[in-house]
Amino acid sequence: MAFSSYNSSRRGGWTQSILPSSNSKSKMPRKSRRRAALKEFFFANFFTIGLLFSLFFFLVVVLRFGVPTPVTSHLKSHTSRHRKPISRKPALTDNGNYSLLAANVDITTKDLYDKIEFLDVNGGAWKQGWKVTYKGNEWDSEKLKVFVVPHSHNDPGWKFTVEEYYDRQTRRILNTIVETLSKDTRRKFIWEEMSYLERWWRDATDVQKESFIKLVKNGQLEIVGGGWVMNDEANSHYFAIIEQMTEGNMWLNDTIGFVPKNSWAIDPFGYSPTMAYLLRRMGFDNMLIQRTHYELKKELSWHKNLEYIWRQSWDAGESTDMFVHMMPFYSYDIPHTCGPEPAICCQFDFARRRDFLYELCPWGQNPEDINQENVQERALKLLDQYRKKSTLYRTNTLLVPLGDDFRYISIDEAEVQFKNYQLLFDYINSNPSLNAEAKFGTLEDYFQTLREEADRINYSSPGEIGSSIIGGFPSLSGDFFTYSDRQQDYWSGYYVSRPFFKAVDRVLEQTLRATEIMMALLLGFCRRSQCEKLSMGFSYKLTAARRNLALFQHHDGVTGTAKDHVVIDYGSRMHTSLLDLQIFMSKGIEALLGIRYDKLDHSPSQFEPELVRSKYDARPVHKVIHVQEGRTYQSVVFFNPLEQTREEVVMVVVDSPDVMVLDSNWTCVESQLSPELQHDKSKIFTGRHRLHWKVSVPAMGLETYFIGKALGCEKARPAKLKFSSKSSSAPCPTAYSCSKIETDVAEIENRHQKLTFDVRHGLLQSISFKNGPQNVVNEEISMYHSPGSGAYLFKPNGDAQPITEEGGQFLISEGPLMQEVFSYPKTEWEKSPISHSTRLYNGENTIQEFAIEKEYHVELLGQDFDDREVIVRYKTDIDNKRIFYSDLNGFQMSRRETYDKIPLQGNYYPMPSLAFMQGSNGLRFSVHSRQSLGAAGLKNGWLEIMLDRRLIRDDGRGLGQGVTDNRAMNVVFHITLEANISSTSNLVSSSLPASPSLFSHSIGAHLNYPLHAFISKKQQQVSAQPASRSFSPLASPLPCDLHIVNFKVPKPLKFLQQPPEDSRFVLILHRRYWDSSYCRKGRSQCTNLADEPVNLFKMFNDLAVLKAKAASLNLLHEDPEVMGYMDKSGDLAREGHVVMSPMEVHAYKLDLRPH
Repeated sequence: MAFSSYNSSRRGGWTQSILPSSNSKSKMPRKSRRRAALKEFFFANFFTIGLLFSLFFFLVVVLRFGVPTPVTSHLKSHTSRHRKPISRKPALTDNGNYSLLAANVDITTKDLYDKIEFLDVNGGAWKQGWKVTYKGNEWDSEKLKVFVVPHSHNDPGWKFTVEEYYDRQTRRILNTIVETLSKDTRRKFIWEEMSYLERWWRDATDVQKESFIKLVKNGQLEIVGGGWVMNDEANSHYFAIIEQMTEGNMWLNDTIGFVPKNSWAIDPFGYSPTMAYLLRRMGFDNMLIQRTHYELKKELSWHKNLEYIWRQSWDAGESTDMFVHMMPFYSYDIPHTCGPEPAICCQFDFARRRDFLYELCPWGQNPEDINQENVQERALKLLDQYRKKSTLYRTNTLLVPLGDDFRYISIDEAEVQFKNYQLLFDYINSNPSLNAEAKFGTLEDYFQTLREEADRINYSSPGEIGSSIIGGFPSLSGDFFTYSDRQQDYWSGYYVSRPFFKAVDRVLEQTLRATEIMMALLLGFCRRSQCEKLSMGFSYKLTAARRNLALFQHHDGVTGTAKDHVVIDYGSRMHTSLLDLQIFMSKGIEALLGIRYDKLDHSPSQFEPELVRSKYDARPVHKVIHVQEGRTYQSVVFFNPLEQTREEVVMVVVDSPDVMVLDSNWTCVESQLSPELQHDKSKIFTGRHRLHWKVSVPAMGLETYFIGKALGCEKARPAKLKFSSKSSSAPCPTAYSCSKIETDVAEIENRHQKLTFDVRHGLLQSISFKNGPQNVVNEEISMYHSPGSGAYLFKPNGDAQPITEEGGQFLISEGPLMQEVFSYPKTEWEKSPISHSTRLYNGENTIQEFAIEKEYHVELLGQDFDDREVIVRYKTDIDNKRIFYSDLNGFQMSRRETYDKIPLQGNYYPMPSLAFMQGSNGLRFSVHSRQSLGAAGLKNGWLEIMLDRRLIRDDGRGLGQGVTDNRAMNVVFHITLEANISSTSNLVSSSLPASPSLFSHSIGAHLNYPLHAFISKKQQQVSAQPASRSFSPLASPLPCDLHIVNFKVPKPLKFLQQPPEDSRFVLILHRRYWDSSYCRKGRSQCTNLADEPVNLFKMFNDLAVLKAKAASLNLLHEDPEVMGYMDKSGDLAREGHVVMSPMEVHAYKLDLRPH
């Protein structure tokens, strides 16, 4: 039902026409006038001249400030909402990189943190706010328009697994929604998670499906977000976010024919601007968020800034602008959504009556059904809350969510909510003197009406920058971490909870990406029926892998905040998909290398992955290569998933020291042997050997190497071993020479840098550039004692204390390709909870030479480590003023400043892949991680990273347990120390966005997208030199700052059914921004950058790209304006030429054909 008779469109609008709208946008042509007019003519036409002058002034105003919108506006199309944003292109610097312009905004989250005192003042009924009042005349000229939005928050895994939840609750909820909405067209609902909707769709009857589609089409039921899950925004990588959104959105479009444009994220524990950017590039218009720091909510509420335009920090224009509604109160449940007084709002959660199973209102006053006797009193009491909540926002359009976790589970529950609220609405709407109308609505109803009101009424504050996308609201940049919901409770624990599975998440992510690329290459290059059969036969498992990765991005999945058995379910799903993907890749390399094509789809592969996992919670182990005597060899094939040629020192495990390596041309390759080590102080050697050599693998290609015993080459050179004389004696392993370290300080070095260690504690002390000064980097391994911490919260009891003592195991391994320090420290526990290795590599033209590899083996197993959280802390001499930078979703960096006014746990931030700090002299210390963790910079020059946590108590956020299911795990960092080569802004004093160097981007890419190695299952005789086995699909490597996010076939099962001109392939590119004050070539063989257009038509060898169409990141839009782009030039692949601004992510649909 429409709110007002003035507008009969379905979405309604409270517009009252006071001026004719037919010519409200008309422009009268300007008339020229002669300067010297006759005086008589002037006086005779005084009125006419005055009118013309007024029109001239009006046109000047219009040209300067834009055409005013009509007072009465009808329902607009998706694209007509957007006024063209301002276009400001970044300037190219002398260094060849773009000088990224900072966003010009009204509010930054840094400014908010600087301003807020964080005093946690008790506000009374609204505990975290103040006593809200109003005069009563606020709605005289523009009535209050209330949209009550029914919803049910369904976690795809938390206390129960996704399947358990579906069977117990979600199936019944979706059945209820369809039945109850079909009874009354005034009823509305929103739904978010496609993982559940897809599951229900498989069980639903045809009648239910038809009803569901009808409800969506008539606007009663809106799909919001439409991702596979409502993803976490702290730990999830942007690749996985794109994947989970695309998986859900494409299923929704294919099945129901609906494309969402409003996002609903009420439960992630903090929010990232990366999500806003990705949604904008997917064609979304609006988003809603809830869990932000309560002190920030209070500050934004006070200034009516809870609705704003979220702009990316690097966006000097407005192309990334996203309209955001932030909910103002503590929670998304009904007591905290109708207004500022939860004791009153709870009385209007009619499912809390005593005859339902939900908790009664804790404030003592429970809901009562609405009838003719109490409707006036009840409606006025509810309206009072609506009015108070309305004063926190600028417009008189109000959003009131009506739901909670797993609500509307039965017809009775739904009916008691819908019927009681309809009686309240009827009373409010039948009394014009109240100046209010209320009804059920969707997010689209709300945002559409709000935009219409904002078009009619100027709500801008004086001097406000705002946005041309929608007027009347401030612009904001920054992120919303770390979240606090009350007092000193900061949700920084989940950055690290269940780190083992956070690591598995990244392995599945990079394996899925590699498989997608390999399948696209197979279908593009092979074009044999056997390759198509292999790909199509695997499509079901590929879809399952996409969905298992997507499922884990749920805000109780990758966060590590689910029950133990739910974690097992997530882990088992990911493990199954990992095995499936590896099997496909093992077969795919046979076809791409031309080894065989027959029976690929149903016969075993000749290869197996070099890195294997025996079960869902087991650490990966290297497959041991058994090298036989005589002239036999074992093949090792490497797949490079990156877009640049890769030169890298690699490692496999062999059972014999007498081995040698040859490349695919049967040329000898220098190699090194070192003993394999393990976390066991009584037996640190396993008896096996690590074989290192340098490989060169084409971009997105394959290269083969051979390992044998009698192949006519020099054997692998054994490393020289050095033991600390104070360590417990270990026998020198066979094939190696051993010596003692008699000093308290030891060093390892390569051509570029030298590392110094404290032998007594086994810890790094300093890093030096060759022929340069020594830089203090004191490594410290410590633990927090945290009896108040849980899965979500980090609540330490004081500072972390060092756990290492003098006298542990200390071993140096020195060889021509790799040098290593291994330390098994002595601690107060008989079995140390940690051991670690530090490695330097030698390899010409490799970026490894410039990085330090740190690998920590962590075992927080057993009650000895209850309520302990282990960290590594790097204490440097860099004067960074307690400011560091950590990444957001592997996509962009965010400035982090340590504040004394908030507790230690509030100064911890997510670190999905990178953290760095920089001094005023330009020296930058960076730590790259291959999994998401938490980081802090608590003192000047310090950077600490939490590795694992074991906690026995529940932290009161609903999980009902601690985190004690720790697994033995390895955490790998790549550490870099860089000195700038040109002047740069002082990051210590600057609040501008900072970016990694080009070298840092390369390090991160090599760490997060490693080479995939496959070993032949059978030894082969050297009867003749084997044919060269390599595959190089790209005509040339892509520019060094251009990253292929994915290259895939979205619908492999329908590949043959689609004509080639349907653009069956998709290429997603990311133009990285890099700090040009550091080495331009990234210390690699970088030859070109993406400053010049990239020609997609000439990208591949022996494969033509006939057509390239720009698309949204969810692949559902092709209109650039819908995605926020300022103009079509540069955003469409015209004649194959792609030009991208730094930081942008573009998707292209490709039509590929063999030459």
